[in-house]
Amino acid sequence: MTGKKLQEELTWKFPNAAKEKPEEFPLAEKFCEGYKRFLDRGKTERECVDTAVELLTAAGYREIDFAGTYRPGDKVYRVIRGKSILITTFGRRPVKEGVRINGAHIDSPRLDLKPNPLYEKEEMAFFKTHYYGGLRKYQWATVPLAMHGVIVRRDGQKVKLSLGENPGDPVFCVTDLLPHLSAEQNERKLKDGIRGEELNIVVGSIPYADDEIREPVKLKALELLHERYGITERDFMRAEIEFVPAHKASDVGFDRSMIGAYGQDDRVCAYAALMAEIECAEPAYTTITLLTDKEEIGSQGNTGMDSNYLYDYIGYLAAMEGACARDVAANSCCLSADVNVAFDPTFSQVSDPLNSCYVNHGCVLTKYTGSRGKSGANDASAEYMAQVIDIMEKAGVCWQIGEIGAVDVGGGGTIAKFISNLNINVVDLGVPILSMHAPFELSAKMDVYNTYKAFSAFYR
Repeated sequence: MTGKKLQEELTWKFPNAAKEKPEEFPLAEKFCEGYKRFLDRGKTERECVDTAVELLTAAGYREIDFAGTYRPGDKVYRVIRGKSILITTFGRRPVKEGVRINGAHIDSPRLDLKPNPLYEKEEMAFFKTHYYGGLRKYQWATVPLAMHGVIVRRDGQKVKLSLGENPGDPVFCVTDLLPHLSAEQNERKLKDGIRGEELNIVVGSIPYADDEIREPVKLKALELLHERYGITERDFMRAEIEFVPAHKASDVGFDRSMIGAYGQDDRVCAYAALMAEIECAEPAYTTITLLTDKEEIGSQGNTGMDSNYLYDYIGYLAAMEGACARDVAANSCCLSADVNVAFDPTFSQVSDPLNSCYVNHGCVLTKYTGSRGKSGANDASAEYMAQVIDIMEKAGVCWQIGEIGAVDVGGGGTIAKFISNLNINVVDLGVPILSMHAPFELSAKMDVYNTYKAFSAFYR
């Protein structure tokens, strides 16, 4: 045997999906048109849930009735406090043999308003913010921002906010220093280029026309808010208001091979999982597609994966068939549908090239997450890795392996460890992302499409 032949048999390199299967690029482009619409409609976790419910209802899903009876192929969903959602297609096998779970998160880094946010200083009105999730603060200055959220007024009426997304809407922004006057700021470390208490959003500069008013610009802003939404300053304490980038999802590059948008971590996996769920007909195993909140701040809270709502849902499904929830969980398996860090040639020093994922090489299977010594990780077993790889290869999915950066450089976590705490096999599978957690993240269309293919194969 020649050395070249032996090398072909014994070594392996993940192929470029666009080169390996160019005939799939038109399919990927078509799939990603729906994905871009999903991104533009769902800039917050609440909006993602609302959009998902619209798509599910159009596909024949109904709210689950735990006292009801369901047959294979029946489709249901359950919304968790407006911020997370569980979606199921009933399978042919009894749930005691386990379910197939696909979980993605739909929250993303952003700027939240403080409970008492509005103030005036030197004849300008501002909102004070508290950033949410792991963002690089300097990236959020001078970026056009849109206001989203919900306010529960004193009269009990819930008011939804969305301003800055439609043509003709005003936008908002955080200011920054000009280069001519930033000598002192330039001496700061990059992480402090813009500090947390400097993330103040400009909301107005015109005063209310009354010389006796002490803060006329603030009052003018309140007047306009009251005219539009019927709210007062007191209502800010009964609200969830978030500021996110105002731009729309766009194609990137001369070849339009990539998508640039806010919130692709992790709405790219959420959309792929949702589409795989909707198109699932009569699976062997009952499915649970999970779109969850709070991952970016550790999954705490009653809409995050560190709560009991997934296990409670499994318990309800088990009770409907007279099964034990613990047995259902033990026989189940899950894909933690989350993104990974794509290798960036400009910043190659933070990655191990042999163990990084690359754009256009397909979805990325991440055996373990965590940081440094796998701290806080879910580390999938060899048996489960083999099972998932076999599913993808039989379905013709282009896939690759990746780690979250070089050892001792950093790392990251997903919802996987919380699902594994329920005695469920789980591994991370998702899309490589460039500029992760920035206001404008990049993904490759071929990677998005192959992630969708992997999720569909997992359910089949």
